[in-house]
Amino acid sequence: MAVRQLIRSMLVRSCGIAAVAIAVMASAPAAHAGAVYPIPEGDGFYYAPGNLGDSAPGDVLRSRLVPSPWPGATVWQLLFHSTNSQGGLIAAMTTLILPGGPGPRPLVSYQPFVNSLGMQCAPSHALFDGGLEESAALNLLLARGWAIAVPDHLGPTSAYGAARLGGQITLDGVRAVERFAPAGLGNSPVGLVGYFGGAMATGFAGALAAEYAPELNIVGVAEGGVPVNPGKIAIQVGNVPHPLFGLGFAVAIGMEREYPGELPLDNALTPAGFALRDRMANSCVDDIISAGSGHTIGEVFHPGMENDPALINTFHANALEIFPGVPHAPMYEWHGANDQVPLDLALATAGRYCAASTPVLFDIIPGTDHATAILPGAINAYGYLADRFAGLPAPSNCR
Repeated sequence: MAVRQLIRSMLVRSCGIAAVAIAVMASAPAAHAGAVYPIPEGDGFYYAPGNLGDSAPGDVLRSRLVPSPWPGATVWQLLFHSTNSQGGLIAAMTTLILPGGPGPRPLVSYQPFVNSLGMQCAPSHALFDGGLEESAALNLLLARGWAIAVPDHLGPTSAYGAARLGGQITLDGVRAVERFAPAGLGNSPVGLVGYFGGAMATGFAGALAAEYAPELNIVGVAEGGVPVNPGKIAIQVGNVPHPLFGLGFAVAIGMEREYPGELPLDNALTPAGFALRDRMANSCVDDIISAGSGHTIGEVFHPGMENDPALINTFHANALEIFPGVPHAPMYEWHGANDQVPLDLALATAGRYCAASTPVLFDIIPGTDHATAILPGAINAYGYLADRFAGLPAPSNCR
């Protein structure tokens, strides 16, 4: 199947998630514990070693060669030290794809739009079992001879929706690849790419880099269709049946995993809500959509929790529009002219970056919506990164 068809099929299922997600979370109280975590990963390679505290963020804890689905490419998987949203130590995964041919070469960290709660859905699995339809897009990067890192940016509990966590894991994944001597990428220029949910992790990586990983030579950030503040979209969503309600409910589950002391759902869920949480707790995107289709907030949550301060603070901490950090690396951002993800919010956030002297090239793709904007924007993004890798001046349409 062509890259356009693969990407379109994935994105059509995903449109509208931002609005539903935060509307669902708006019913979650700050009460007592109750996070439901996924079935533990069955492969011991993923587990943090007992001496994790002896390493630093980005240090490689384990490595292994794995069979390559890409002819001529060498594929490694790296377990590395990272941190969660509260600064706690975690072990995270990235998959490193090295194309054939001589180096040196640039490194692109590619963050997929992973809309899942089960550990088996993570890119380190889905790249190899056909579960990550977006993997076809990686061929465009490999054809340029670039190395690619694909992090499991939802983390070791598949904390779907925790965008700051995704940014930190992305940066530590780049550190790990650069410190991994067999790859020979220690001096490579770095580009970051992602669309929609992957753009949230990419955007946070760009905004956090100067503080969190200032040593990285990030020369360009490319992100598309990014919901910079999903909470604002919730204003437009009422308590009506929605075909993608399951994705929003899955965000509630994922965010509770990342913030278990702040966002417990136990006192907010109805019996139907408990049943749906249990059903989804280990699901990938197709099952999540199927399980939640047509349901409403009122079916699964008790009302009256939308003004909870802990909830508001948590979502502000994961909203690029509100997060005070700005990217220092040049940025290419693209958006469909008819995108269901609000264009005005993305433009406003890009304007804030421009005001901080970050060169931003914002591209509105005419005649496209969320699904159809990804391919033309991605092609432009890869050309943009190629120019940054070549050391050309970064273009900007900041006003």
